[in-house]
Amino acid sequence: MNIKELTKLSNGKELGIEYPLRLYDKDGNEVYYEDYYGYWWKRDYKDGEVVYFEESDGRWWKYEHDKGGNAVYYEDSDGYIEDNREPVDMTLDEVCKLAGRNVRIVE
Repeated sequence: MNIKELTKLSNGKELGIEYPLRLYDKDGNEVYYEDYYGYWWKRDYKDGEVVYFEESDGRWWKYEHDKGGNAVYYEDSDGYIEDNREPVDMTLDEVCKLAGRNVRIVE
């Protein structure tokens, strides 16, 4: 549902919202955009980097960044995944705790 539909009055009249509608977070990042025809997108940020993007047609993108701001993980609604994160060193006990059960290593 878009802003235009949400703000329609019970008598069918629309509020005087000017389009395109743009919303910003406290850091000045544009987090929401909507045009008069109902197309919209939204973005989430972490440490100044876009970590999530979604459009009104259902498509989305998700990112993770390292401490240097480089994208190390990407996933989208088409099922594409690119994972360049550093591997995590864990003991078998840590793996079992994370899994919530005993783990047997098989090759």
